[in-house]
Amino acid sequence: MYQSFYGLTEMPFNITPDPKFLYLSPTHLEALQHLKYGVQAKKGFIVLVGEVGCGKTTLCRRFLNELDPNHWDTALILNPRISETDMLKAILTELGETHLAATPHDLVSQINRVLLARIEAGRDIVLIIDEAQNLSFEVLEQVRLLSNLETDKQKLLQIVLMGQPELKAILAREELRQLRQRILIHYELDTLSVIDLAHYVHHRLSLAGSQGRPYFTRWALRAIQFASKGIPRVVNNLCDKALLAAYLRDSDEVTWWDVRRAVRDVRRLVH
Repeated sequence: MYQSFYGLTEMPFNITPDPKFLYLSPTHLEALQHLKYGVQAKKGFIVLVGEVGCGKTTLCRRFLNELDPNHWDTALILNPRISETDMLKAILTELGETHLAATPHDLVSQINRVLLARIEAGRDIVLIIDEAQNLSFEVLEQVRLLSNLETDKQKLLQIVLMGQPELKAILAREELRQLRQRILIHYELDTLSVIDLAHYVHHRLSLAGSQGRPYFTRWALRAIQFASKGIPRVVNNLCDKALLAAYLRDSDEVTWWDVRRAVRDVRRLVH
């Protein structure tokens, strides 16, 4: 409703993980650099942890977009609530393989052959598992075993586990100590500070075609930061509803009162 009123070319606060709208706050930029360094230096295992809605998936898509497709093959697993066999099949399918082996043992052998062939062809391979806190112990153990695939000089597969803070507790379990010892890079995303949040909101409005309107007041931004705890997905939701409230007032200014109304609407939906 407010898009045409404010002269925007698209909706600025959608919650879909569009890399175009990624705002690289200091913590997001550092996380991206850790991911790039980890795979390029062939560190083997990388773990990225962040609260729900902190932008892990969007950051992941940005990371994938920055990998040279002429050099890197990628496998992205978004639904990790699967068995060990299904995980192996999903990896091969993501890598473009169509004829899959039947048994877990044969699937591992097939993955080994595929990875060796691609390494010999001058390519590198990265496996990214999102929502990794949902992986069962058996699947985590299977992923660890995949990390053992190597030549005399390098690992065949770079593995990135992305997940919510619960992933830290899972990896701390005694039975996963062998996996934990293989993690050479671990980074935890922070939430947005007040200053970062103001830049984040301006960034998204600018990309959506804003020419200075609408405008969030300082107190509106502070209210959003307090209510959202700096979590980008919640920020998007509150900004969207606050913009609607300002539009209903025919105002270019988004105020503390508009944010208060947005917070009330969000809480009503939650409860």
